[in-house]
Amino acid sequence: MLDYTIELFETQGLGSDYYGYHNINHELEVTYVALLSANLNNSSKKFSITDLKYLYTAALFHDFDPQKSVDKPHEESVLKFISMDRKLRKLIDVAGLDLEIIKVLILRTTYPWSGKLKENAERQIKECFNNSEITKNNKAKQDHFMNLGWYLSVVDRISGYSLGDFSRAMEMAKMNAHALAWRPSLIVRSSVAYFEELLNKETEMCRFILESLPKHMRKNFFDTVLGFMNIRQQEITIQANYTYDNLKLVPTIENIDTRLEPEFIKSLFAIFLELPKPLQFARDSFEESIKDPNIILNTLRLNNCKGEVIGFAKGGPLENYRLRPEIRDENYGLNNTIFLEPLALKMGYWGLKGGSEMRHMFIMQAHSKKYKFLTSFALRDVIKSRIDKEQAEFVTRFDPERWDYYRIKI
Repeated sequence: MLDYTIELFETQGLGSDYYGYHNINHELEVTYVALLSANLNNSSKKFSITDLKYLYTAALFHDFDPQKSVDKPHEESVLKFISMDRKLRKLIDVAGLDLEIIKVLILRTTYPWSGKLKENAERQIKECFNNSEITKNNKAKQDHFMNLGWYLSVVDRISGYSLGDFSRAMEMAKMNAHALAWRPSLIVRSSVAYFEELLNKETEMCRFILESLPKHMRKNFFDTVLGFMNIRQQEITIQANYTYDNLKLVPTIENIDTRLEPEFIKSLFAIFLELPKPLQFARDSFEESIKDPNIILNTLRLNNCKGEVIGFAKGGPLENYRLRPEIRDENYGLNNTIFLEPLALKMGYWGLKGGSEMRHMFIMQAHSKKYKFLTSFALRDVIKSRIDKEQAEFVTRFDPERWDYYRIKI
């Protein structure tokens, strides 16, 4: 069953190379932590061998949605797959498990467990219980498997953050934000809200799971929570200072002498590395591109044009870049298009319009160099908002990320 799961995720493009939160790594992490915690709790007889088998199977497949149009899986699609796939059904039968109970556990991982999503899941869970000979007319069994599903749903949200340090957690948050098409300004704010809800609304189950995990995993989890809260505090301080005019964001065109300075290049590269990996274009030639006079570069500095660099906009001739193979840009090879790489800003400064100012300055620089078109990537709703303002047009759309390639006429 494990081999089959890995094969399915890899062949459907959801393997470890898929830059989204819900890939094969997440599936295996949830399965591992669910079994680890359950086994370490087994001394108190809270989990039977049968419980472990159900947890194992439900955890392995709880997010398998190969037709996803967005990164967050649809539980209905998951259930349809596990009901229809003959090989998986055979594996489940060989293990002596009831498919209806596996469905219940997967449905209970629905997030958030509130409102219409919860109501819809509970309706389907009721049907599953009635279809199972094990749980039909057996309230005690139904309660038991609902608790098992609750356990899996909280493991689902804790597991990845208990298996590594804060830098790994931040990378996971960026993956989640990129795959769900969030604006960068939401990453830390949403992460803090996520952990507060987990600790405040799921207190009992959260404590039960964390207490059963090894000490270093508990430390990883709480270090992550504190790390995001500290960054959120810094964000609020920055926003307050900006609101009260205690700091100004100054877009600056950098001269070539500055661009040759090692410390300047180093500071830009550190900001570049904060971008999600799919947005890190030409990483291997980063230093050379900064020194290249044909590359347009401007920065965002604090308070004045000599202040600390907190962001930058960079780009060059479209022909300099290897973009995704799905893109067929009709202007490629005509040397009339400049490609603007994704804007890079330090965490905490998103949402203050500094990125927009850098982008407008970049367009002015491109115009002065006689480029006719600009292409770049942006969130789908952002591109839509530019259709009227800038006559933006979609060139290629990408799902589930909704981070699309577009063009404007300069």
